[in-house]
Amino acid sequence: MSAASPPAAAILARLDRLPATRHIWTMVALLSLGGMFEFYDLFQTAYVIPGLVKAGLLSGVGVAIWTGPALFVASTFAGLFIGTFVFGFAADKYGRRAIFTYSMLWYSVANLVMAFMPTGELVCLMRMIAGIGIGVELVTIDTFIAELIPKSLRGRAFAVNQMVQFAVVPVVALLAYLLVPIQPLGLDGWRWVAIIGSAGAIAVWFLRRGLPESPRWLLNQGRSAEAERITAAIEAQVMKDLAGGALPPVGAHAQERLEKRGTFAEIWQKPYGKRTTMLMVFQFFQTFGFYGFAAWVPTLIAKQTGINLQASLLYSFIIAIANPFGPMLAILFADKCERKWQLVGAAVCIGVFGMIFAQQTAMIPLIVLGVLITLANNILSYSFHGYQTELFPTRIRARAVGFTYSFSRISTVFASFIIGWILNQAGSEGVFGLIAFAMAVVVIAIGGFGPRTRDLELEEISH
Repeated sequence: MSAASPPAAAILARLDRLPATRHIWTMVALLSLGGMFEFYDLFQTAYVIPGLVKAGLLSGVGVAIWTGPALFVASTFAGLFIGTFVFGFAADKYGRRAIFTYSMLWYSVANLVMAFMPTGELVCLMRMIAGIGIGVELVTIDTFIAELIPKSLRGRAFAVNQMVQFAVVPVVALLAYLLVPIQPLGLDGWRWVAIIGSAGAIAVWFLRRGLPESPRWLLNQGRSAEAERITAAIEAQVMKDLAGGALPPVGAHAQERLEKRGTFAEIWQKPYGKRTTMLMVFQFFQTFGFYGFAAWVPTLIAKQTGINLQASLLYSFIIAIANPFGPMLAILFADKCERKWQLVGAAVCIGVFGMIFAQQTAMIPLIVLGVLITLANNILSYSFHGYQTELFPTRIRARAVGFTYSFSRISTVFASFIIGWILNQAGSEGVFGLIAFAMAVVVIAIGGFGPRTRDLELEEISH
């Protein structure tokens, strides 16, 4: 790391000393609302599958094991893999704000087109195309929040972000419960669920207007005048929130090497190589716990209880209501303990609650345990979304996060088929045994090799 240039270091110090005011939380809210549409698209996967099956669109689709519901789920995550692995660098090259805008338009339009596809093959194709945009958006929002929000608020910012995003999950579950079994205006209910999700294309322009470009990214591009102007504008809004109160004094600040573009090779160099490997292992295995439950919950409930389509969707909706409450609880401790230990604790809970869930057949304990698994899953999600962005410098942040995050996308493609096969062969107990093993790997990877990040400057962590 090179010595800091005084103007750049001063700008970063000014950003990191800002207090939690209305304007800071407004920026978090705008990014979170953009992510809300992304989560709608992502989580509709589980809830429209029964409708696709009912309409016969997934019958005879695919070859060998690449068939039916598993192919639809795999198509989504194949697109997410392409988005994160191939295009994860886009926000590093073109800016956080631009990629936030255009990736949201991409997946919204693709989702709308999917709603009118006449065959299962075309539905799966469009689902993959939508997944590319969702994958890019996931990386961009995480990077954007990490760079805009002061260091003392990063944990809570990611918790609020995930809370807002997950609030849409019960909405899509309810819409699926109401619409999937019927045909409003002669159009299959699952198509209406997809059409409603495409509203993000309308919202994006309103969200974009309230968001500045990341001053950290601008500094790396050599655009220090723009970074100064945006920082001053943020400070002015914060001072307005403080009703004339003074801002905290500007202290010293660490500084990264200022370069327009990092390289892929750099994520393997010290100290980032160890972090990259740790996150690759973590991301590959964490999806077995997260999407292994979230994407299969209606099917798991139906398998364990023998209830019909509409009933399983109803109980899945009840469980889905818990989604925003995991990050909401995390707000209480997000910046008070290390994120790595929050990750470890959540993984342990997922494994334990999952094994107990697999033993149940009565509806009340299934719902209670489903809620507990959901809360743990969402605390895991909030904490790793923040944690992974803290471990790399600005010049390679989106590229590194996209690359490591892509391992969760590709693992979900395989997990879709593995879980489907295990469910048929060994039932829910086999599925949750697999999940418990995956969570044990997560505990070892993060607990054993993850660095600390709480209340540290991004530039200090990347030293």
